[in-house]
Amino acid sequence: MRSNSVLPAVSRFLDDDWNSLFDWRNRNFSSTTTTLPSVNVKETGDEFIVEMAAPGMKKDDFAIELHNNVLTIRSEVRNEKEEKEDGKYSRREFSYQSFQRSFNLNNQVVDDDQIEATYEDGILRLVLPKQENAREKPPRHIEIN
Repeated sequence: MRSNSVLPAVSRFLDDDWNSLFDWRNRNFSSTTTTLPSVNVKETGDEFIVEMAAPGMKKDDFAIELHNNVLTIRSEVRNEKEEKEDGKYSRREFSYQSFQRSFNLNNQVVDDDQIEATYEDGILRLVLPKQENAREKPPRHIEIN
Protein backbone atom coordinates (compact mmCIF):
# COMPACT_ATOMS: atom_id res chain seq x y z
CA MET A 1 0.00 0.00 0.00
CA ARG A 2 1.27 3.44 -0.83
CA SER A 3 2.42 5.72 1.96
CA ASN A 4 1.89 8.88 -0.11
CA SER A 5 -1.86 8.37 -0.39
CA VAL A 6 -3.99 11.48 -0.01
CA LEU A 7 -6.40 9.57 2.20
CA PRO A 8 -4.29 6.92 3.98
CA ALA A 9 -7.11 5.97 6.32
CA VAL A 10 -9.34 5.14 3.37
CA SER A 11 -6.77 2.90 1.71
CA ARG A 12 -6.27 0.81 4.85
CA PHE A 13 -8.03 -2.50 5.36
CA LEU A 14 -5.97 -3.95 8.15
CA ASP A 15 -4.07 -2.23 10.95
CA ASP A 16 -0.44 -1.19 10.42
CA ASP A 17 0.54 -2.75 13.70
CA TRP A 18 0.83 -6.51 13.12
CA ASN A 19 0.44 -7.12 16.85
CA SER A 20 -3.03 -5.63 16.87
CA LEU A 21 -3.87 -7.22 13.52
CA PHE A 22 -3.45 -10.71 14.91
CA ASP A 23 -4.38 -10.44 18.55
CA TRP A 24 -3.57 -14.05 19.41
CA ARG A 25 -4.49 -13.68 23.06
CA ASN A 26 -8.06 -12.52 22.55
CA ARG A 27 -9.54 -13.36 19.18
CA ASN A 28 -7.23 -15.66 17.21
CA PHE A 29 -6.98 -19.05 18.82
CA SER A 30 -7.17 -22.77 18.41
CA SER A 31 -8.67 -24.55 21.40
CA THR A 32 -6.73 -27.70 20.52
CA THR A 33 -3.11 -28.25 19.62
CA THR A 34 -3.91 -27.86 15.92
CA THR A 35 -2.45 -24.96 13.98
CA LEU A 36 -4.44 -21.97 12.81
CA PRO A 37 -5.27 -21.96 9.10
CA SER A 38 -3.11 -19.71 6.95
CA VAL A 39 -4.74 -16.57 5.55
CA ASN A 40 -3.88 -14.53 2.46
CA VAL A 41 -5.26 -11.00 2.03
CA LYS A 42 -5.19 -9.44 -1.43
CA GLU A 43 -6.25 -5.89 -2.27
CA THR A 44 -7.51 -4.86 -5.69
CA GLY A 45 -8.88 -1.50 -6.76
CA ASP A 46 -12.45 -2.53 -5.90
CA GLU A 47 -12.19 -5.13 -3.13
CA PHE A 48 -10.23 -7.13 -0.61
CA ILE A 49 -10.02 -10.89 -0.99
CA VAL A 50 -9.36 -13.05 2.06
CA GLU A 51 -8.43 -16.67 1.42
CA MET A 52 -8.09 -19.20 4.22
CA ALA A 53 -6.57 -22.65 3.67
CA ALA A 54 -8.86 -25.17 5.37
CA PRO A 55 -8.69 -28.48 3.48
CA GLY A 56 -10.91 -31.39 4.41
CA MET A 57 -13.68 -29.25 5.82
CA LYS A 58 -17.22 -28.55 4.64
CA LYS A 59 -18.82 -25.13 4.28
CA ASP A 60 -21.16 -26.00 7.17
CA ASP A 61 -18.11 -26.31 9.45
CA PHE A 62 -17.59 -22.51 9.32
CA ALA A 63 -19.32 -19.62 11.05
CA ILE A 64 -18.52 -16.10 9.81
CA GLU A 65 -19.66 -13.05 11.74
CA LEU A 66 -19.19 -9.30 11.46
CA HIS A 67 -19.73 -7.42 14.71
CA ASN A 68 -18.48 -3.92 15.61
CA ASN A 69 -16.15 -3.90 12.57
CA VAL A 70 -14.51 -7.18 13.59
CA LEU A 71 -14.77 -9.99 11.04
CA THR A 72 -14.55 -13.36 12.80
CA ILE A 73 -14.17 -16.76 11.15
CA ARG A 74 -14.81 -19.77 13.43
CA SER A 75 -14.83 -23.49 12.89
CA GLU A 76 -15.60 -26.55 14.98
CA VAL A 77 -15.23 -30.09 13.67
CA ARG A 78 -15.87 -33.27 15.63
CA ASN A 79 -15.05 -36.68 14.21
CA GLU A 80 -15.93 -39.91 15.96
CA LYS A 81 -15.25 -43.44 14.82
CA GLU A 82 -16.21 -46.57 16.76
CA GLU A 83 -15.55 -50.25 16.30
CA LYS A 84 -17.43 -52.58 18.67
CA GLU A 85 -17.18 -56.29 19.28
CA ASP A 86 -19.90 -57.92 21.39
CA GLY A 87 -20.95 -54.54 22.86
CA LYS A 88 -17.43 -53.62 24.03
CA TYR A 89 -15.10 -51.13 22.43
CA SER A 90 -12.25 -52.75 20.61
CA ARG A 91 -11.28 -49.39 19.17
CA ARG A 92 -12.68 -45.89 19.52
CA GLU A 93 -11.13 -42.81 17.95
CA PHE A 94 -12.37 -39.27 18.12
CA SER A 95 -10.97 -35.85 17.41
CA TYR A 96 -12.07 -32.31 17.99
CA GLN A 97 -10.70 -29.30 16.15
CA SER A 98 -11.65 -25.68 16.48
CA PHE A 99 -10.19 -22.32 15.62
CA GLN A 100 -11.11 -18.67 15.43
CA ARG A 101 -9.50 -15.89 13.37
CA SER A 102 -10.54 -12.25 13.66
CA PHE A 103 -9.70 -9.17 11.62
CA ASN A 104 -10.41 -5.51 12.34
CA LEU A 105 -12.12 -3.88 9.38
CA ASN A 106 -12.09 -0.21 8.58
CA ASN A 107 -15.79 0.64 8.28
CA GLN A 108 -14.94 3.64 6.08
CA VAL A 109 -13.39 1.33 3.49
CA VAL A 110 -15.32 -1.96 3.42
CA ASP A 111 -18.94 -2.15 2.26
CA ASP A 112 -19.93 -4.64 4.97
CA ASP A 113 -23.42 -5.21 3.53
CA GLN A 114 -21.89 -6.75 0.38
CA ILE A 115 -19.40 -9.25 1.90
CA GLU A 116 -19.61 -12.69 0.27
CA ALA A 117 -18.06 -16.04 1.23
CA THR A 118 -17.49 -19.28 -0.70
CA TYR A 119 -15.76 -22.55 0.12
CA GLU A 120 -14.28 -24.64 -2.67
CA ASP A 121 -11.34 -27.05 -2.98
CA GLY A 122 -10.22 -26.50 0.62
CA ILE A 123 -10.16 -22.69 0.38
CA LEU A 124 -12.56 -20.42 2.24
CA ARG A 125 -12.75 -17.21 0.18
CA LEU A 126 -14.28 -13.95 1.35
CA VAL A 127 -14.77 -10.99 -0.95
CA LEU A 128 -15.03 -7.67 0.85
CA PRO A 129 -16.03 -4.94 -1.62
CA LYS A 130 -14.74 -1.45 -1.00
CA GLN A 131 -17.13 1.42 -0.53
CA GLU A 132 -17.42 3.62 -3.59
CA ASN A 133 -15.36 6.46 -2.05
CA ALA A 134 -12.52 4.02 -1.19
CA ARG A 135 -12.18 2.47 -4.65
CA GLU A 136 -9.10 3.20 -6.66
CA LYS A 137 -9.73 5.76 -9.35
CA PRO A 138 -7.86 5.85 -12.67
CA PRO A 139 -5.39 8.69 -13.23
CA ARG A 140 -6.99 11.86 -14.56
CA HIS A 141 -5.27 14.31 -16.88
CA ILE A 142 -5.64 17.88 -15.64
CA GLU A 143 -5.55 20.60 -18.23
CA ILE A 144 -3.36 23.63 -17.52
CA ASN A 145 -5.03 26.96 -18.30
